[in-house]
Amino acid sequence: MLQVENLNAYYGKLHVLHDLSFTIGEGERVAVFGHNGAGKTTLLRACVGDLASVSGAIRYRGTPIVTNEAHVNVGLGLGLVQQGANVFRELSVRENLLIAGLRNQGRAQEEVFGLFPLLKERREQIAGSLSGGQQQMLAIGMALMTQPSILLLDEPTTGLAPVIVRDVLHSVSEINRNRGTTIVVVEQNVQATLEHVDRAIVLKSGRIVYDGPSSTLLEQESLWELF
Repeated sequence: MLQVENLNAYYGKLHVLHDLSFTIGEGERVAVFGHNGAGKTTLLRACVGDLASVSGAIRYRGTPIVTNEAHVNVGLGLGLVQQGANVFRELSVRENLLIAGLRNQGRAQEEVFGLFPLLKERREQIAGSLSGGQQQMLAIGMALMTQPSILLLDEPTTGLAPVIVRDVLHSVSEINRNRGTTIVVVEQNVQATLEHVDRAIVLKSGRIVYDGPSSTLLEQESLWELF
């Protein structure tokens, strides 16, 4: 589904990603881990074409990702939820979802409400008055309104209480299970996330130092030294 070959990424003269190559298959649940500055967010941005300075190749279902043209690439079926609650705080929950789903005439709204019943209950509530966890659910719901085949999430549990972390990660698993959506999630919360994915990729200084089953990372304590 998503093929990354010899990917390099730069911010000015700073070389952030170094010759990354991997493939993500249909329906996979993949987590990307690494310390701050390892290049996790840069990787997601590169995958949707939200960076200008990259080399190598990224293909989505055989179609090349266009550099620095994220709005074009999203139309191919990629959804990105960036770090932090990216919602229109002054608008209602319903209005946020409708804006996000303009390309598809809002057809996915009932599906989003099915995944997140709380959003349906609060559909007329102003988004800025929601809790942090509720805003994160809304941000994920907005990404789903574009009806993506692959959903990329950048630290969706940042700043959330442990019980809310579990809810958000469970919701992500439900999206994969119910819709067949491929999931790629960047997270700092390694332990909790590993229980909801099949595969883990670990970045260190912009290079892949582990790519394999999440169960292996959970079971072998020596691998935690990668972090």
